[in-house]
Amino acid sequence: MIEKTRCDWCLSSENMMHYHDTFWGTPLHDDQELYAKLVLDLNQAGLSWNTILNKIENFYAAFDNFNIEKVAKYDDTDRERLIQNEGIIRNKLKVNAAIVNAQKVLAIQKEFGSFDAYLWGVVNRKVVENHLSDEASRPASTELSDRISKDMKKRGFKFTGTTVIYAYLQAVGIVNDHLTSCFRYQELTSQNKS
Repeated sequence: MIEKTRCDWCLSSENMMHYHDTFWGTPLHDDQELYAKLVLDLNQAGLSWNTILNKIENFYAAFDNFNIEKVAKYDDTDRERLIQNEGIIRNKLKVNAAIVNAQKVLAIQKEFGSFDAYLWGVVNRKVVENHLSDEASRPASTELSDRISKDMKKRGFKFTGTTVIYAYLQAVGIVNDHLTSCFRYQELTSQNKS
């Protein structure tokens, strides 16, 4: 059996490799999943992605499967329930950001028709292909993440700094930052052309 060549960052665990091989960089267009990934990425800030992957099922359960309308209506009782939930990241600022951001996604949907239209409209619905040859060349943020972060903050989103947003853009496939030697780069580049 031939071993697949992957991006180096995912080689630390089976969970990370599965996430890399199946989800990371795959273009997403479903509003609920786009919102879910935003919450997961903001929770990852300051932590390893493996920590989030180990708790991902707990996050989906705690946040009503990231149903945007439900989370947007969460009140102080829900906030306290989440802060007490040992299965997720129990950070008050991050919990509050998930709720506020659901409300902001609803506002975006009213203005743009969908969260997908808002996000993908910034890149004219085309994946940004970075053609990276090594891990050291992968940026932590770019002009694109700066612009989106600034706009989201202006709209009232929380925990959406440029580094969080760049990680998010990578995760939802708006930016293809797989190394050119990675098997997923080849697959996604082919899909993105079709």
